[in-house]
Amino acid sequence: MSDLNPDDQWLDALKWDAQGMIPAIAQDAVSGRVLMFAFMNRESLQATVDSGSAVYWSRSRQRLWRKGEESGHVQRVRAIRADCDGDVLLLSIEQRGGIACHTGRESCFFHQLQGNAWVAVDPVLKAPGDIYGK
Repeated sequence: MSDLNPDDQWLDALKWDAQGMIPAIAQDAVSGRVLMFAFMNRESLQATVDSGSAVYWSRSRQRLWRKGEESGHVQRVRAIRADCDGDVLLLSIEQRGGIACHTGRESCFFHQLQGNAWVAVDPVLKAPGDIYGK
């Protein structure tokens, strides 16, 4: 990927898939832990840049998903990087409330392969019913 044009071509410099999506990894800015993976489209990436908070594209809801809109666990974006091919984004974020996963855990990556089984190795910090409780 060539250097991004700071004007209006920065979105065009990325490689969007056939559905207009790009994978986005959210990583804790302090610890470096990968907290979650989601997809973004042009609109969600622009909204993220404009607001300073992570906005993803929810494929299940078919709409913009402002991280924390229901849970309050907003992701403040400190930096956005693109990989060398321009087809994956890395968001360096501050996770408000310390919970990124809808299961109430710090990270969505809480299953670890142990032998031939996936084991949940991270604790639930807050019960989902207490987070979403509607």
